[in-house]
Amino acid sequence: MTAGVTVDLLDPTPPYEQLRRQFATLIETGQLRPEDRLPSIRQLARDLDLATGTVGRAYQELESAGLIRSRRGGGTRVAVPPLNTDTVQRQRLTAAARTYAAHAAALGVSLPDAQRALDRAWSP
Repeated sequence: MTAGVTVDLLDPTPPYEQLRRQFATLIETGQLRPEDRLPSIRQLARDLDLATGTVGRAYQELESAGLIRSRRGGGTRVAVPPLNTDTVQRQRLTAAARTYAAHAAALGVSLPDAQRALDRAWSP
């Protein structure tokens, strides 16, 4: 399952965020479907030559967004989306905000400057 999931060491985006973003995209576009199994943290870390903590953080972010679920003995799987569309929308917005925040932080931008940039982007 690691095919297509990569880490670009030249990208200023932290590796965990690169993984989180790629898995989120695979899930949101249906390339990974509910109940599909993801590689274990150790296996993916080994495959991508990353620390287990890096992969663990990506998985934790995905789980917080409701995109995956992990169970001891059951592995990590794509979560079945909740029926409440408000919850799904809120989770997707949170994931997008995390991506933006990670990019802004990688650029060395302060929170107020990042918020102003978002305000400018929002206005036509």
